[in-house]
Amino acid sequence: MLYQLYESQRSLLEPFADFAQVAAKLYNNPNLPASQSTLGHRISASYDLFYRLSKDYLKPEFGLNSVTIDGVQIAIQERVELAKPFCELRRFKRFSDDPNTLTHLKAQPVVLIVAPLSGHYATLLRDTVKSMLVDHKVYITDWANARTVPLTCGSFHLDDYVNYIQEFIQHLQKKYGNCHVVSVCQPTVPVLAAVSLMASRGEQTPLSMTMMGGPIDASKSPTAVNNLAMNKSLSWFENNVIFRVPDNFPGAGRRVYPGFLQHTGFVAMNPDRHLKSHYDYFKDLMKGDNSSADAHRQFYDEYNAVLDMDADYYLETISTVFQEFKLVKGTWDVMSIEGKLERVKPQDIKTTALLTVEGELDDISGSGQTEAAHNLCTGLKKQSSHHLEVQGAGHYGIFSGRRWREIVYPHLKRFIADNEPQAKLATRAVNKETLSNAKRKTSTA
Repeated sequence: MLYQLYESQRSLLEPFADFAQVAAKLYNNPNLPASQSTLGHRISASYDLFYRLSKDYLKPEFGLNSVTIDGVQIAIQERVELAKPFCELRRFKRFSDDPNTLTHLKAQPVVLIVAPLSGHYATLLRDTVKSMLVDHKVYITDWANARTVPLTCGSFHLDDYVNYIQEFIQHLQKKYGNCHVVSVCQPTVPVLAAVSLMASRGEQTPLSMTMMGGPIDASKSPTAVNNLAMNKSLSWFENNVIFRVPDNFPGAGRRVYPGFLQHTGFVAMNPDRHLKSHYDYFKDLMKGDNSSADAHRQFYDEYNAVLDMDADYYLETISTVFQEFKLVKGTWDVMSIEGKLERVKPQDIKTTALLTVEGELDDISGSGQTEAAHNLCTGLKKQSSHHLEVQGAGHYGIFSGRRWREIVYPHLKRFIADNEPQAKLATRAVNKETLSNAKRKTSTA
C-alpha cells in the first residue's frame, strides 16, 4: 500500500514540478523585465528549488564519450556485452585510428568493476570508470531496477548475484585469458564468495581482486547502517520495508525493497547536511553562481536516482552479511547454477592478489570491515595481500573525487599492473637472477 501511495503522490506532484520548471526559466529569461530584479531572481530560484525537490529522478547516463590517453583523445562507445534479467555486463569500448595507440590499448589490463546493488545505479561509479579507462579495458555490472523486471523472469537471490559475477568473470577469461576484479561497497562480499567458489573448484581465478569500502565483516566498527540491520529482526524488515510493485510498471506484483525507502534512509543519516546543501543551491541561484549550481544538480541527479531491489536478494543480504556473518564464520553455502550447494571458503584462494581499500571517515562501512578479507584469504602469500587506508576520506571519497584520483587510483593502477602476467614473469626472472648471483657468490667465497 505504501508504494501505491508514494506513486500517487509522485503523479500528483508531477504537473506542479513541470510548472515550476517552466516558471523558473520564465523568471530567469534575460529578455523579460522580471529577470532584472532581485524579486525576479528570488522567484526563479524558489521555483527551481521546488522543481528539484519534487521532480522524478530517472536513471542517469554514464555520458563517457571520450577519454584522453597520452594527449590523444580516444572515442568511447558504451555497449552491452551480456544481458541478464537483473543485470547487464556493460563495456566501454575505446576506438582509435592511430595504429600505435591501438596497439597500446590492446595491451592494457582487463578490469571488471562490480558496482553495488544497494539503492543507487552503477552510474554512481562514473568517476571510477572515467579514471580507469585511461589505463584499462573496462567492464561494469549495470544492475536493473527490479520494478522493471517482469515476474516471468523469476526472483533474484543473493546466490544469483554470486553466480552472475562468476559468469561475467568466466566470460572475460574466455575472451582475454583473464581479468582483474574491482568491487565497491556491497559487492565486496559476493565477489569474494564468487572467487572463493571458483578457487575451491580448481577453476582459473582472476589475477587480482580489489575490495573498496565493503562489509566483509560488518561486526567490526559497526556504523549506523550496520546497527539498523543488526538490531532489527529479519521479520521486521519483511513486514515493514518490503512492498509489491504497483501495476503501472513492468515488474508489477514483484516484492521489492523500494528505492524511495533507501533514499529516505540515506537522507535521514545526514539531514542537516542535505538541508544546507539545498539552501546553498538557492543562494547560488540568487547570486548567479552557475558553476556551483551545476555541481549541486550533477550530484543530486545521481544521488536522488534510486532503484528497487528484489525482496529475496535484499532480505538474504541482511541475514547473511549483517546478522549471521556467514562469510567470516565459514557457514555460507551458495546454490550454484547447477543446483548444488557449495561452501564459500576464501582460504582456497591461492593465486588471486588482494587489495583492500578503506576510508578513514567512512560512515557506511566502518574501519576494519573491508580489511577483514585478509584474515579470510589465508591461502595467499604475504606479498599478494595489500591494504590502503585513505586519510580524510569518507565512503564516497575512496571511489570518486579528488582523493580517489590522487591517492586511490594511482595505488590501484600499480597494484593491477604488478599482477599482470608479464609483470609477474619479470619479477620471477629478477628473483631467479638474484638467487643465482647469491649462489655464485657463496660458491666462490
